Amino acid sequence: MRSLRKILFLGVSLLLLALLTACGQAQKSQGSGDQTGEQQGETIKVGLNLELSGQVATYGTNIKNGILLALEEINAAGGVLGKKLEPVILDNASKAEEAMSVASKLVEEGVVAILGPATTGATKACIPVAMDNQIPLISPSATALDVTYDPQAKKVRDFIFRTCFTDPPQAIVGAEFAFNELGAKKAAILYDIGNDYSKGLYRVFKEEFTKLGGEIVAEGSFSENDQDFRPLLTRASQAGAELIYVPAYYGQVGKIIAQARELGIRVPMLGADGWDSPELVNLAGGAENLKDTYFTNHYSPADPSEKVQAFVKAYKEKYNAEPDAFAALGYETAHMLADAIKRAGKADPVAIKDALAATKDFEGITGRLSMDANHNPVKEVSIIAMVDGKQTLKTKKMAPEVKVD
Repeated sequence: MRSLRKILFLGVSLLLLALLTACGQAQKSQGSGDQTGEQQGETIKVGLNLELSGQVATYGTNIKNGILLALEEINAAGGVLGKKLEPVILDNASKAEEAMSVASKLVEEGVVAILGPATTGATKACIPVAMDNQIPLISPSATALDVTYDPQAKKVRDFIFRTCFTDPPQAIVGAEFAFNELGAKKAAILYDIGNDYSKGLYRVFKEEFTKLGGEIVAEGSFSENDQDFRPLLTRASQAGAELIYVPAYYGQVGKIIAQARELGIRVPMLGADGWDSPELVNLAGGAENLKDTYFTNHYSPADPSEKVQAFVKAYKEKYNAEPDAFAALGYETAHMLADAIKRAGKADPVAIKDALAATKDFEGITGRLSMDANHNPVKEVSIIAMVDGKQTLKTKKMAPEVKVD
């Protein structure tokens, strides 16, 4: 009887030991995965958090097209670290709150990095998700300074990057172009009061244009859903504006240009990269209305560079359309991520973050790119002139360095 009890006790003890060992191994395995974040599968998952529907669907769709073209090229050449890059694509519907939800879903999917969103507001909504989960987020086109830099904490956001230049450089270059090359000494500004991107460009352009000796003779703000801009345009014209600066998205810009020309206002109009869309010509009422309109941008498909023209050719063959700057930035972002993963030597988000921060002289199609201390690329700004409804490269200027307080 005593022997039987000993046997039973020994059996139960061994069973408990086996269970505890199994649990410990499971916890150790899970802890190791959380600690390193390195992917162990057949592919390396890359998240795409983009505006594929809604107000700025053109931006997200073209970024997606550029990214997928790049991933196709990368995978055809053998992938990265012997693995193919697998895109996980989700639509944020051009809404900041949805973008944050999408970012969380992508983290759950086990991506090593998130590409997108396209806009400043949506990207800022995703920052807590990326930072808390230590997943690099690279926006191809969110241009506000505080996307990558925390003004309250006065430090860079470690896991947030971009491949576009920021708002201040393009506003500074735009103001210099307006004053020095277009000869405008009096300007009006129309901007979206509810849009961080628009407000940021407005403030810097106003400061720089005034510093150059110009005068802002009229200012007017509008909201996202406004349809009638005639009162603002009339006020600008009556104030004697020789140029109208409109730092807004293409849907609003097209209507503003159409209504300005309808009112007989023929002064030059200038904007920023938010103008870039194949829909602008139709929204503005045709090519004639776009005469004497210009905008700062990240690249031009008319750039004679061999690298640019090879990209334009490949994009046209795949999508039967000319790539805009958003497509180019998406393409460049995917290639820059692949380069960072290679330099990191492993598909680990923290290692990838460190490699992204160390990016120097990366040869992209929007120019040679190096990351500064605040995770902003140092590169050139293109100035686009609309001629017969088509984008032409007017000139390129090196983006000035902007100090962050």
